[in-house]
Amino acid sequence: MRNGSWTSILVAGAILSMAAHAAPAADVDQRRLGHADREPGQWLSSGRTWSEQRFSPLSRINDTNVQRLGLAWYTPLNTFRGVEATPLMIDGVLYNISAWDITTAYDAVTGKVLWTYDPKIAPEWARLACCGPVSRGLAAWGGNIIIAALDGRLIALDEKTGTPVWTTQTIEPGQPLSLTGAPRIAAGQVVIGNAGGDFGARGYISAYDALTGKPTWKFYIVPGDPKKMPEGAASDAVMPMAAKTWSGEWWKVGGGGNDWDAIVYDPTLDLVYFGTGNGSPHPQAFRSPGGGDNLFLCSIVAVNAHTGRYVWHYQEVPAEQWDYDCTAPLILADLKIGGRTRQVVMHAPKDGFFYVLDRATGKVISAKNFVPNLWASHVDLKTGRPDVYPEAYLTEKPHLMTPSYGGGHSWNPMSYSPVTGLVYIPTMEQWMVESRLPDGQFKFALGQSTLGAGVSNEPELRKQLNAAADTRDKGYLLAWDPVHQREAFRIPYPHPGNGGTLVTAGNLLVQGTINRTLAIYRADDGRKLWEMPAGSVPVAGPMTYEIDGTQYIAVNAGWNSAIVHGLHDGPEPFSVSSANLLVFALDAKGVTLPPTPPADSLPAPPSDPQPADQVQAGAVLYAAQCAVCHGQNAAGGVKDLRYLNADTQAQFLDIVLGGKLKKEGMESFSDRLSTAQVQSIHAYLIARAQEDWQPDFSRPKRK
Repeated sequence: MRNGSWTSILVAGAILSMAAHAAPAADVDQRRLGHADREPGQWLSSGRTWSEQRFSPLSRINDTNVQRLGLAWYTPLNTFRGVEATPLMIDGVLYNISAWDITTAYDAVTGKVLWTYDPKIAPEWARLACCGPVSRGLAAWGGNIIIAALDGRLIALDEKTGTPVWTTQTIEPGQPLSLTGAPRIAAGQVVIGNAGGDFGARGYISAYDALTGKPTWKFYIVPGDPKKMPEGAASDAVMPMAAKTWSGEWWKVGGGGNDWDAIVYDPTLDLVYFGTGNGSPHPQAFRSPGGGDNLFLCSIVAVNAHTGRYVWHYQEVPAEQWDYDCTAPLILADLKIGGRTRQVVMHAPKDGFFYVLDRATGKVISAKNFVPNLWASHVDLKTGRPDVYPEAYLTEKPHLMTPSYGGGHSWNPMSYSPVTGLVYIPTMEQWMVESRLPDGQFKFALGQSTLGAGVSNEPELRKQLNAAADTRDKGYLLAWDPVHQREAFRIPYPHPGNGGTLVTAGNLLVQGTINRTLAIYRADDGRKLWEMPAGSVPVAGPMTYEIDGTQYIAVNAGWNSAIVHGLHDGPEPFSVSSANLLVFALDAKGVTLPPTPPADSLPAPPSDPQPADQVQAGAVLYAAQCAVCHGQNAAGGVKDLRYLNADTQAQFLDIVLGGKLKKEGMESFSDRLSTAQVQSIHAYLIARAQEDWQPDFSRPKRK
């Protein structure tokens, strides 16, 4: 349909929309989700339809009138934490989930709060969430709104009152697991994965009856102790095969593989597809010392939706050891390839390749890198395996790699338009310095970081490589042709860290930007049509809905503190407002956002040189205890610890050991670290700040 008539799409969308508005409100069920295009004004699931294309047939807002867009209403979310969810809109009510899983129902026209539910997540759970207490969305079924809470609970709320209907705990006792992904509905079940591969957990995906919360099946992603098999799980039949691809006693260090977001359901084939994460520990030498592919790390796995039994898998990164989680969102589509229509899964994960797979068999149809790549030269379509560069593997000697652990594309949702035939990817080019600890130095501790990075190996070489990596970041919105595996166009930004995308039949492409704006482009050629300051970076996937002939566009604007180099290199330090839910409509007037708080000057670090032995010890401790949240190499993360003001420097021990900022999510580490160890971490952070602020303090300081 790439060259098809826009007029026919616009008319069809309007007719469907009017028909949908005439229908009475009804619970979301298999019929409604299966026929979501008959109700184009609704947004019934995380990606709008089961295919998760994030394409809307709505067209009242289009490329001829989008310049008239204005802010219809907004609501403060009262957090500076990241807000990553795409709201739902069902029968006139907008449902949204913010940081700490606080869920609110709004009148979708006026923004009036109908109810709010706070699951009261204990602050210490932030310590087990690598990237903050975030949620990527909600699910709806049978009159309930379903939350996947950070502490492992699935909670079904009555959609009219916000009152809990049922609660189920999904996390195995004693495991450092958490939930950050959006729950999905498949065959009347809630399907959810979990995070925890960075902390030594063993990943699994599980399903629960959507009306009662009772468990229906569980599929382990990596094998456990062979002596304890079978485990009574849906994965039992395939775990012996997976175990043959591991060596040593991997089950003692977790294994990893956690599916922390990517799930999609095909009701026609009755298959659930999910993407799997990194290994635990990250370096293969520490989890499977004899090598092997380590199934099902960094794979797409298909299982029967009703039973959870294995159907097929495709491993994108065999022997994964670069933190290339293959958990970026999956999209289902029907593409005409080689003269025939193919049912496909499309995936653009961290490793930088765009994959098109046959979704019935898992056979790779095509794969092409969409960002520069020092990991693998190509994917052999006969074997499906990547040709990995020998120098890419982790060694004790530091070397530069791209994509970085942030990836060519991470969790930020991409979208696909059946009108243009293009996929729209929030794309990053980032570099990282890779190395692992020397043999014998890695010590596994459940619940603590398993990065195993050699952060003090060859410090002078590492310093040079870090300086090079810091200057090479790029961010852009990439329009990708999945049939011909080539770039159609790109929209450049000054930095990575841009938001998810939405595409509509009105020829609109919507994305939040690192410039702290919401921007709208023509979907067919990328020309900018409209942009508005948003106060923060809308990293979440936008959505659109229609009520009584008025179309709205909604997005959560809440910066998630992604690891981005050089954000503070401009004339003013990078700063954002508290998060807001923003809702736009044509000709909306009279509503304005409060001004963004003025940026504070970046504080200069203490000038005293730090003892080299203390800095080296602190680097190792930081990598093990802090890097998961605050970024490898002390750059970026939930809070960039290179930029601490004098008061925070003075209170460093009180914060890390005394829990001074517990209410803000910074739990005490007194159970893990001694005073001397925290002082070493502090020395390392000061040294890193001095290194990146101005070498030898020879340049003028910022005021």
